[in-house]
Amino acid sequence: MGKKLGTLLGRTFHSKFKALVNLAISRLAVLKNHRKVRCFHARSDVLQLLNLGQQKLALSRVEFVIKEQNLLDVFVMVEGYCHFLMEKVCLIENNNRECPDELKEGVTSLLFAASRYWEFPELQEIRGVFTSRFGKEFAASAVDLPNTCGVNPKMIQKLSTRRPSLESRLEVLDEIASENGIALYLKDASSLITKEKQDSQPEPSAELDNAKFKQYKHSLSYISDDD
Repeated sequence: MGKKLGTLLGRTFHSKFKALVNLAISRLAVLKNHRKVRCFHARSDVLQLLNLGQQKLALSRVEFVIKEQNLLDVFVMVEGYCHFLMEKVCLIENNNRECPDELKEGVTSLLFAASRYWEFPELQEIRGVFTSRFGKEFAASAVDLPNTCGVNPKMIQKLSTRRPSLESRLEVLDEIASENGIALYLKDASSLITKEKQDSQPEPSAELDNAKFKQYKHSLSYISDDD
């Protein structure tokens, strides 16, 4: 990788960068097809459970559909940024230290994607090029502070490691059911959402409990003194 970067940062940056991006685009075609197959199978699993009347299990399984679709959407975004940056290669070539504002979203979004998805060698090489070109601090900010440095918010959301919300799972489940003429009987969906939100709330801290106990103890002593 070091030799490749050395060549990229030399006189032939323009042609070498385009060649690297073209390789990335070719890789994306394979990755997208693979992800489409995985997404299809995940949706088929959900549909099979719905046909068996196992709607709660289907609701759980639909999480995999969302994750596969999210990654597929990310690949589509990465491909778009690759085409865009290839057209703007002269701007990259003429700016050795600071990323132009016009390119910031594309560059930072690819840096962020590379930090979250390692099974993409060409994207890792592109990350190395941008790091060498615009500095380690700039590259690190795209990973550590994506919301403030220009990364596409949709990219951040799609690559989140958080479990998909119950609302989004119900939405996708309803979509699959509707496409296949299946009526959902999860009528307690609103109560499920409320319960999940309650379960996700952090428990009161020990300090808060101690403070309440001291306040309660003080009130008891106050009452005792009055008596």
